[in-house]
Amino acid sequence: MIRGCLRRALLCLLAALTVSLTAHAQQRPAEAYDASVETPAFPVGEGPLIYLDHGHHNFHRLDGRFAPFAAVARNDGFRVEGFEGTFSRESLASIDILVIANAVSETNTDENNWVLPNPSAFTDQEIEALLEWVKCGGSLLLIADHMPFDGAASRLAEQLGFEFTNGYVLIPERRGAPDSHSGSRLRKHPILEGRNDTERVDTVMTFIGSAFRLPADADPIIVLDGGFESLEPAVAWQLDETTPSYPVDGWSIAATRPYGRGRIAIYAEAGMLTAQLHSDGRPMGFNAEGAEQNTQFVRNTLHWLAGLLPIR
Repeated sequence: MIRGCLRRALLCLLAALTVSLTAHAQQRPAEAYDASVETPAFPVGEGPLIYLDHGHHNFHRLDGRFAPFAAVARNDGFRVEGFEGTFSRESLASIDILVIANAVSETNTDENNWVLPNPSAFTDQEIEALLEWVKCGGSLLLIADHMPFDGAASRLAEQLGFEFTNGYVLIPERRGAPDSHSGSRLRKHPILEGRNDTERVDTVMTFIGSAFRLPADADPIIVLDGGFESLEPAVAWQLDETTPSYPVDGWSIAATRPYGRGRIAIYAEAGMLTAQLHSDGRPMGFNAEGAEQNTQFVRNTLHWLAGLLPIR
């Protein structure tokens, strides 16, 4: 009898979580978000060139869910453009900062086909070109959210020394609610400290993503503590009592690493870096209650990638 009650409670929890996660997938950019910047890092239009990847079936693009991210960056003085096509030595040569947000392989372009396996979004030749570009001084921000995006980024991440989950990282009892990270979850890092006290970040809110393990020479920014698990279904959103899961206590969702003469930032959640609305109008990202410092977190990340902040 007790076992049956526990099983029913678990099924109810997973059902509620599935509804929450499914709603999480139905987002649109918050076009009315105020992306103004009081003290830009560069004169507007004269800063480093940021390319946002559009060439790998990306879930987040300048003309969609990452429009608020681009607006903040531009108002901070950066130049921002979309990057079409494949990565090669030639195509990467003119880029200062490359941002890859939730790339997927062609087999996972349809949200109704978010099923295992989740092949790499990048060819081996592209990964080789990216590694060479960063070693020679390029700055890369790799963002890989929940399944299938973490799986699609895994091969590239592994070559950079990071090991991703391929599921949904959360505290199950909280039913997919946003997570506010502060205190011991935030580690000492130039991105959190900023260039002065006005840029200091004490809280970062995230909205369900993945997690990763770090190489020895990487610097964590946000580290998960007890209670977080990675739920890893074979089909996106389909969760039940048989869904494999494991604890990710001590894993990271944001970190950096020097790589040759270049810099790498790896983030396991995309919603924290932009402003969106759920299908029912609820805010998600910069515009959410409790995420007031996320905009500064994005700016500090770009400042670090641009060399305005020390590596560590």
